[in-house]
Amino acid sequence: MSILQMEDVSYRYEKSGANVLEHVNFEFEAGKIYAIVGKSGAGKTTLLSLLSSLAAPTGGKILMNGQDIAKIDKYRFRSSCIGVVFQSFNLLPHLTAEENVLLSMNISGKQYENKKKTARALLQKVGLSEDEMQRRVLKLSGGQQQRVAIARAISYDPQILLADEPTGNLDGETQDEIMAIFRQLANEGKCVILVTHSPDVAREADVVYELARISRPAKPSSTIFN
Repeated sequence: MSILQMEDVSYRYEKSGANVLEHVNFEFEAGKIYAIVGKSGAGKTTLLSLLSSLAAPTGGKILMNGQDIAKIDKYRFRSSCIGVVFQSFNLLPHLTAEENVLLSMNISGKQYENKKKTARALLQKVGLSEDEMQRRVLKLSGGQQQRVAIARAISYDPQILLADEPTGNLDGETQDEIMAIFRQLANEGKCVILVTHSPDVAREADVVYELARISRPAKPSSTIFN
């Protein structure tokens, strides 16, 4: 059963009137990894913005567990229902890895028995050592920062995880390690949705949705890799 569903979703830029997405119908289930692929300008990042409620469709609707997300309080939706891993990480550089995760936990308003213990457990889960947890973000490698960004995104236990080009700037070995983290999260029941240009990342997904540029109507296609 779908946890997230796009029903005939379209998006048009307000100023230029240009269509980015037209009549998109995608379904996402818990426990699976989805890859969103397509050429530059096809609307992949726009689609993530719509799914995270950072933008609203100009046509159609997006449902989470059958409820239109436009009718859900946006703060509650973003701080409890969905986690986002940004392409540029968007971590606070003057804070440590642990402090970045703790800040996200504080903002969510969720109750924790022991916040520091939970934050450290999450960072350990994504592969950071005790020493790395206490380093300022700027002292960490790109791969380590990506791990912090993932830990931050799942710190309030959202059902859905969105990631924009999560392996774009990583070497092959680190990419494999990050994909292993996403696979573990999917196996734990989360719905993981990735935007990617990487065929290797798409190959690791359970379902691939392809977006076409709007020189013609977008015809999303789904492919399941065995």
